Amino acid sequence: MWTRLFAVALMNVRSIPQRLAASIVVVIGVAGFTGVFVTVLAMATGLTKTFVATGDPARAIVLAKSAQTEGLSNLPRPSLPDISDAPGVLQMDGKPVAVGEHIIGVSLLRRGTATQAEVTVRGTTEMGFTVHPEWRIVAGRMFRPGLKEIVAGVGAAAEFEGLAVGDEVVLGGTPWKVVGHFASNGDSHESELLADEPTLTSELSWPAYSSITVRLDSPDSFEPFSTALRANPSLEIDILREQDYYREQSRGIAGLLHLVSTIVGAIMAAGVVFTAINTMSAAVASRTTEIAVLRALGFGSGTVALSVLMEAVLLSLVGALLGAAVAWLLFNGNSLSTVGGQFGSQVRFNLLIEPRILLISIACACLIGLLGGLIPAIRAAKLPVATALRPT
Repeated sequence: MWTRLFAVALMNVRSIPQRLAASIVVVIGVAGFTGVFVTVLAMATGLTKTFVATGDPARAIVLAKSAQTEGLSNLPRPSLPDISDAPGVLQMDGKPVAVGEHIIGVSLLRRGTATQAEVTVRGTTEMGFTVHPEWRIVAGRMFRPGLKEIVAGVGAAAEFEGLAVGDEVVLGGTPWKVVGHFASNGDSHESELLADEPTLTSELSWPAYSSITVRLDSPDSFEPFSTALRANPSLEIDILREQDYYREQSRGIAGLLHLVSTIVGAIMAAGVVFTAINTMSAAVASRTTEIAVLRALGFGSGTVALSVLMEAVLLSLVGALLGAAVAWLLFNGNSLSTVGGQFGSQVRFNLLIEPRILLISIACACLIGLLGGLIPAIRAAKLPVATALRPT
């Protein structure tokens, strides 16, 4: 059976040049579907990983009760000692590794456009660099306490005008000088600006913290840390693992991208299926006599039908590989920005085309080819031999 199936399938493949134009249409359609599907999934994956990479299992973030984001949270400044002295907080040089931070948004001009977008400004201190050891100055210098100075993330500096070292940004109606750039292992903090927290809150006359972030002795210290804080009746707070917090921040936009990929993919897939049905139906119609001869020679209807399906899947596989290769070459690792941070601010991230995405996309493309070849395969299997061989 397998020998006969291979022989018929090989004959079908050899006849593809006779209907080359129609076959190319199927290949290009599948390639377009695969390329779009891979790219949108790569956007969702890259954005999610950028946010998740921001979190550390050995860090915890404290927000005001029921606040969904730092930008919507207000913590009284006197709560910092109670939180930083809780069990499980890492101690360095006799000091708890904890920092109270304040978050605001500022509108800046995007590079190469005439449009503005929001950027998150994070008021922090030198302790913030101890809480976040992945933060490192890569150009210029660190901001000085008490001065109106800013350190820009490398992602923000690449996305917006006016963030080169030496430039000025207006905050609270006064200019702040950009004195350096920092990197953060490619996470979402690279899309932020850092400033001295006491100076920032004094300038804005805003006495509260947006959040308090602590480094823990170990990831296992989160439970005793959380339990101790929840037992303190003077604190109206929510405590989250930092990774959980940033994963939740990415959930909305990542879910939207997955929805877009599903809707767009379904529309394109429907078009490719109908194209494949027409192409394979035309192929069956043009080879009516040939198929009838095969049936008369003892090749079963199942063998003929499977050979048609194999041809459809083969064309889809070629298109899928072509589309995946083009998407990989053109888009993998490319930087994009999207609304996903505090205050609807821009977050810069890289498209990430993982092997898992390629395999899923190629499998979906082959399934589309299978569906497109199903009706023509049934027609070929049901072809009456005597009628097909009757002289015209």
